Amino acid sequence: MTIEFKMLALSVVLGLVQIVLASHAASLQRGYLWTASARDEPKPALTGVAGRLQRALQNFLETFPLFAAAVLMAHAAGRHGWMTEWGAQLYFWARLVYLGLYAAGVFLVRSLIWNIAVLGIGLLLLALI
Repeated sequence: MTIEFKMLALSVVLGLVQIVLASHAASLQRGYLWTASARDEPKPALTGVAGRLQRALQNFLETFPLFAAAVLMAHAAGRHGWMTEWGAQLYFWARLVYLGLYAAGVFLVRSLIWNIAVLGIGLLLLALI
C-alpha cells in the first residue's frame, strides 16, 4: 500500500473518530434522551468543546472529499512521488493537529494548521500537472 493510501485510510479513521467525539460531546451537553429522540425540536447551537468538535467535524467533511479525490486521481494517473507523499502526509497530520487545537480553543494557530492541510491537497493536485 502506498503512503498516499495509508494517509487516506488514516484520514477515514480520523473522520470516524471525529464523528464519535462530536456525537458524544453533543450528547453530554444535550442529554442522551435528546440523542435518542427524533430531534424534531430546534435546539440552540452547541457551545464550548461540543460546539468546537462539531465545527471541526464540519470542516473535516468539507475538505476530506477533495483530499480523497486528489489521492485517487494521483493513483489513477500513476503519479507517485515526493509531492504526492508529502501532500498526503501534510493533509493527514495537519488535520489531526487541527482537531486537537480546535477542541482546545487555540486561536490563530489552528487556522495556520488548516492552511497546511490545504497545501497538502495542493501538492497532490500539482503532482497531476
